[in-house]
Amino acid sequence: MNRAALLAFLASLSASTALANDTTAELKTGGLEYTRSDSISMEEEKLYISPKRVQVDYVFRNTAEKSIETYVAFPMPDIKGGPEQNMDAGDVESDNFLGFTVEQDGGKIEPTLQQRVYIADIDMTDIVSAAGVPMNPQSQKAREAVGKLPPETIEDWLVRGLIIPDIYDDGSGEKREYQPMWTLKSAYYWKTTFETGRNINVTHTYRPSVGSTVATTYLGENNEAKGERYEDYKRRFCIDDAFVKLARQSNTDMAAGEPYLVENWISYVLTTGANWYGPIKKFTLVVDKGEQDNFVSFCGTGVKKTGPTTFEMTKQDFLPEQDLDILLLVPTGAP
Repeated sequence: MNRAALLAFLASLSASTALANDTTAELKTGGLEYTRSDSISMEEEKLYISPKRVQVDYVFRNTAEKSIETYVAFPMPDIKGGPEQNMDAGDVESDNFLGFTVEQDGGKIEPTLQQRVYIADIDMTDIVSAAGVPMNPQSQKAREAVGKLPPETIEDWLVRGLIIPDIYDDGSGEKREYQPMWTLKSAYYWKTTFETGRNINVTHTYRPSVGSTVATTYLGENNEAKGERYEDYKRRFCIDDAFVKLARQSNTDMAAGEPYLVENWISYVLTTGANWYGPIKKFTLVVDKGEQDNFVSFCGTGVKKTGPTTFEMTKQDFLPEQDLDILLLVPTGAP
């Protein structure tokens, strides 16, 4: 089995209102990264992914002859500014926008958060910080703070590329605001000691970023299973003929004003697991589709259904060579 696809029929349909051109991109998140990888092995990784929660349970082991003190990092997804950005970026008014938590051996860790602001690979953190502007470019507070900057600072930031003008007319005359254009790079990190010959248990959780569309979008003209987007979905999500039929029926239903399906996407960076010493000795992936009347497709081998909404894949001596992309088809109402 080269893929997993839920084949649950739509038992019930809920009504909701969809808006045209309402497409949301997801933020790709991933696992822990280790700054030194020559001695610490990942004995086990249990990865649970659902539309509402990601939880990862690790067991690490120091294979060296002495204890190792080092830093472990969890990189957050980049947040990009600009008027074209339409993504599920979590609570953008909070530094911890995806609600990241971490525990080690049952004890809660308060990790250090590093945040940096970039324009074209140039670090502008000091400039933004000195002006007292929040660093998340998607934040309403950041946009309001930019609007209060003195004219000379506005001119300087326009030259630096930190902001662009947003000119519009709301019916009462021309208005000018400024959009943050920088990219926020964030990472949590903490220092830990890996004692020789002892297992270290680490658990972290966060809310995933879920991308979405207002319809199914992977078929070509005349609902044909071809085209660049269709081939991309085959590669990323391993969709099959069942998903082609679902999309065709959904598109027909939508045109007739009947309930139809929309896409949700969740992405996870698996390849950071290869940064540790050797392969992951035991890897378990659980994908939870959330609701029984959802459909899901993702690439994997040996996937088994383990519950009404859950699918599981297990691997021994697993060396992740590609990241995980999950496609959900979710029932919605007619427009």
